[in-house]
Amino acid sequence: MTINSSKVLFFTLSAYFDSGVVNYLYFVVILALYVLIVGCNVLLIVVICVNKSLHEPMYMFLCSLFVNELYGSSGLFPLLLTQILSDLHTVSAPFCFLQIYCVYTYVHIEFCNLVVMSYDRYLAICHPLQYHSLMTPSKIVKLITLTWLFPLAESVLGIMSNVYTELCGNIIDKVYCDSFSIVKLSCSYVPTSKYMGIAYMFTVILGMIVLILYTYIKILKVSFSGSKQTRQKAVSTCTPHLVSVINFSFGFFFDVFQSRFDMSHVPHILRVILSLYFLTCQPLFTPLVYGLNLSKIRSFSKHFVRGKL
Repeated sequence: MTINSSKVLFFTLSAYFDSGVVNYLYFVVILALYVLIVGCNVLLIVVICVNKSLHEPMYMFLCSLFVNELYGSSGLFPLLLTQILSDLHTVSAPFCFLQIYCVYTYVHIEFCNLVVMSYDRYLAICHPLQYHSLMTPSKIVKLITLTWLFPLAESVLGIMSNVYTELCGNIIDKVYCDSFSIVKLSCSYVPTSKYMGIAYMFTVILGMIVLILYTYIKILKVSFSGSKQTRQKAVSTCTPHLVSVINFSFGFFFDVFQSRFDMSHVPHILRVILSLYFLTCQPLFTPLVYGLNLSKIRSFSKHFVRGKL
């Protein structure tokens, strides 16, 4: 039976498993994680905004990154918390497509932010004398604007193609709405189409990762040929960024492959946790790794919290 996606009223998320009273424990844990994510990211955004000494390119790009963590986690957690306590595990079609858009844009904005931050570190370490003339306030605004506007606009085309696709089902084998899950429900879906999605991911996302790695090769060359102070500065500012890139890339690419290939040999609960990894751990990981690693942010955060208390 063919179902036009414009007439589908709801999708069923089949990856949930009912565990009775244990569901309330899951709910408390997920809620605590969401509160922690919101609290950490909001704290660092406020700290950067209210302290003029932090109105530097690196911290402005970090602020953009923290805002995106809030955006991405808010696109997932409210639905996740609702579904944990629900018996039906259904979601309305409009909300499902909205969540797909949020997750899709979150991923692209995250990678764009990481690329811009690596470019900023490249200029700061490899061209320190020209840094302020190259990274002007107007250029910072343009980079942050492009980081957000391009993924938000580009993702509309991908989502619209899903909205007007003829579907032959409405069951999504995940705990949240996913773009490729809708593609698999299409009546015209053929297994080889999964390779097209992977090709696109490797072209766009892997291209950005290669660009990040290229800037780090340049940074390492300058750092090891310079003084000990230069090396220490490079390590202290670049390590959290590189760790963040690796962490997010691992979670994202695992979800891409497990959505497209048979991984039934992996325990169900483990597949669910790993599919959520890049949407749950990265928003918490980012503020913690930068807040703890960068002395300025760490110091101002302590003063801000003590002052409020």
